[in-house]
Amino acid sequence: MASVGPSAASTQPALPSGAAVFKTIPYAFILPEIVCGTWVWILVAATSVSLPLLQGWVMYVSLTSCLISLLLLLSYLLGFHRNSENWKVLDSLYHGTTAILYMSAAVLQANATINSEFGINAPLNYQLNSAASFFAFLTTFLYILHAFSIYYQ
Repeated sequence: MASVGPSAASTQPALPSGAAVFKTIPYAFILPEIVCGTWVWILVAATSVSLPLLQGWVMYVSLTSCLISLLLLLSYLLGFHRNSENWKVLDSLYHGTTAILYMSAAVLQANATINSEFGINAPLNYQLNSAASFFAFLTTFLYILHAFSIYYQ
């Protein structure tokens, strides 16, 4: 007779820790979010900012979310979550809120890109702003994917 034991699903932790973070789908998005978000604020910082209010918001959102995502990644790597289900809720709320904020920043960056087409150093600023807009929308997409993946998990 076969022995009755715990099922395979119940023996695996709900939340990964250590290197398993990079192999689990919703949590594997954190590192690309950080990298793309870093590119956004580097590219915006490299331009001559003609619209400080617009690009200031882009810098704030990208830098803040990059730092918070880094702290979240470190907490997953070090296992601070201790398999608490509250971490899933926290993760989903954070990534959903950040996706909305990043969408607003990406739209403002696209507006700054359009406005930087003409002016002093127009070709260089336009290219940098275009790249920043691309990475802002890509980062927004990554945050949306992460939020929905954790929600439907």
